[in-house]
Amino acid sequence: MTTERLRHLTTLEGLDRATLTRLLDRAEAIRRDGAPRDLLAGRTVLNLFFEHSTRTRTSFELAAKRLGADVVNFDVALSSTHKGESLLDTLHTLEAMRLDALVVRHREDGTPDLLARHARSAVAVVNAGDGRRAHPTQGLLDALTIRQHRPDLDRLTVTICGDIRHSRVARSDVHALATLGVGEIRLCAPPALQPQPAEFPRCRIFDDFDAALAGADVAIMLRIQKERIADALPDDGAYFLRYGLDARRLALARPGCLVMHPGPINRGIEIADEVADGPQSRILDQVANGVFVRMAVLAELLGR
Repeated sequence: MTTERLRHLTTLEGLDRATLTRLLDRAEAIRRDGAPRDLLAGRTVLNLFFEHSTRTRTSFELAAKRLGADVVNFDVALSSTHKGESLLDTLHTLEAMRLDALVVRHREDGTPDLLARHARSAVAVVNAGDGRRAHPTQGLLDALTIRQHRPDLDRLTVTICGDIRHSRVARSDVHALATLGVGEIRLCAPPALQPQPAEFPRCRIFDDFDAALAGADVAIMLRIQKERIADALPDDGAYFLRYGLDARRLALARPGCLVMHPGPINRGIEIADEVADGPQSRILDQVANGVFVRMAVLAELLGR
């Protein structure tokens, strides 16, 4: 992609460094200085979530409202999709109401791209998470959080641990961090939850969490995507013993290692309370940055 203004945001894969940096700089400027509360006055943003969400849906709603846009939260449970209406018919029906942006979360990979391709209007499509493929605004907010605390990205070692195979967050994080020039990216998971190495050519893949964490500057923990796993699930207690982040394991990382998690957290399974709530945790920073990043994305796509 070029550094021209974005039309949609469905993935970070293929996005150039200049564009990524521009979005992060804009989010940081909004965090520091705020943004005009009428920037998106007269614009309408519709949240179209086919999967449950707390952080992403709420932060998109706050982001749009803080920029002056009108926001509609589409209730899929009460919609005509339950009467057999196709996704594209739903799209065109909503377009006829003159929307400016459609924020989409869906269980199927590629759904936001499908909507962007078939849109008949100038509506901007933002991916709020599709299947296990991409979660671009999460990748941006994670990159922003790391950059705020460790700006020397080319010297960092970032370890991502958990259910990598089914994680759209891991994919978007890797796309963002690799493009921004992070020195080393490590992925750690049990063999059954590891990705195909060809998916992540820039990453080192581990099944030993202690080894993956040794000397790391950032540890990003992921939950097991139980809703996407067809095979037998790992036992929670056994999983924590091998792949849970507790104080002992955190001591293997570099002093001051940032602890991150996209949420929702399963305490005592992927992370211990003492770490999730400890002084190195940046989990709530991620939540706060989610609003600033989504403001930056909506301003980029819709700002006049």
